[in-house]
Amino acid sequence: MLPIYKEDTIAAIATPPGIGALGIIRVSGPDAIEKVNLLFPKKDLTKVKTHTLHFGPLMYDGELIDEVLVSVFKAPNSFTGENSIEISCHGSPFILQKVMEVLAAIGVRPAGPGEYTLRAFMNGRMDLSQAEAVADLIAAESESVHKTAIQQMRGGFSEQIKELRSQLLNFASLIELELDFGEEDVEFADRNTLMQLLNNTYTQVKKLADSFQLGNVIKSGVKVVIAGRPNAGKSTLLNALLNEERAIVSEIAGTTRDTIEDILIIDGIKFRFIDTAGIRHSTETIEMIGIGRTFEKIKDADIVIYLYDVNSTTEEMLSLDIEAIPSNKKIILAANKIDQMSEESSLITNNQQLTTNNFLPLSAKTGQNIEALKNLLIQSLDLNTNLQSGNDTIITNVRHYNSLINTLRAIENIISGLNISITGDLLAADIHAALNSMAEITGEITNDEILGNIFGKFCIGK
Repeated sequence: MLPIYKEDTIAAIATPPGIGALGIIRVSGPDAIEKVNLLFPKKDLTKVKTHTLHFGPLMYDGELIDEVLVSVFKAPNSFTGENSIEISCHGSPFILQKVMEVLAAIGVRPAGPGEYTLRAFMNGRMDLSQAEAVADLIAAESESVHKTAIQQMRGGFSEQIKELRSQLLNFASLIELELDFGEEDVEFADRNTLMQLLNNTYTQVKKLADSFQLGNVIKSGVKVVIAGRPNAGKSTLLNALLNEERAIVSEIAGTTRDTIEDILIIDGIKFRFIDTAGIRHSTETIEMIGIGRTFEKIKDADIVIYLYDVNSTTEEMLSLDIEAIPSNKKIILAANKIDQMSEESSLITNNQQLTTNNFLPLSAKTGQNIEALKNLLIQSLDLNTNLQSGNDTIITNVRHYNSLINTLRAIENIISGLNISITGDLLAADIHAALNSMAEITGEITNDEILGNIFGKFCIGK
């Protein structure tokens, strides 16, 4: 568990390890400016204005450590809400470590993972959901993750939750007031108005919870399995999508015995492509294991690209293979090797499965229609509208999702209670359950264990 300190001063290297032109060390805490001032003889940092830069030597015990640029941020106008200093020095690992040793010598403690963001939360600079968005922003590998993290970090999600909670809290107060006047049989909280509010709140919370499926795809990446019979060109297709020789390509059927995975960003969305062993009946032990793993990956996939050789696949073979894929999977039928297509090829058929919008002829070898396949992958997710509008909040955090589900259950209980006219004390208990679930999202209700779990996953220096 991450310890929570409020009064001491901390320091950490904020730049990645390795040699670079510059390195940054962050110092934060009530004594941050005074401590760094002991090492900076050129100017009295305690008397300078906030948000100013100062160049000079960094010295300890008469020894010059480096020529540095010092940034001064005075409380409460800093990231952490505390007095903060950022020391920009040369990016030598030796120099950075030397500065950390000198800071420790004058009483500055090395920071733990996520401790700066934790302090920003504890000092009211951001709520818990915004703090978690900081971690998502640091880890963002695609434009879509960046957009959702920025939107959440700026408080869009928090404001929605706070507004909904505020409205429900007003009714909770009125019902509590009724309990104080229980003997007089008065009703301060209009039940019809409360029901309207609950229905509206339920709709908005459910919309947020439902967005988690999309958000999870955005954050984790879209799992795309390339499946098909041996020698259909699956490995060639993976190489064509990635534009590199990632998988071994051979004319010998069954070359791929295990799954091969790689990542590609398409229109800001992260796709995880998985090349699999060819689907066929086999008695060869290793190949059978590979085929078994193919079906395991298909079960876990968001999209399945079923690739088949247009020159050798019959409608019967195609139907048989598609039936083996779970019906709830999004399938893109890709007719490969059209560069070798003869008049007898089975590309144009009356098979009803080929009349869908998810059918595409292509050549993995020549690259024909590879860009069209990428566009089809994006279209099948229906992501663009949600991401480009920027208006709808998309939930990417499983903790938030669980709290939203608990909120929905509590609201369902309140509505059921209103329908059977339960007593005010029971109604108040259900309303408080909903309020608490919403408060867990923003951190208005939390505990050290939750904070330790969240901030312990941050990098040191943030």
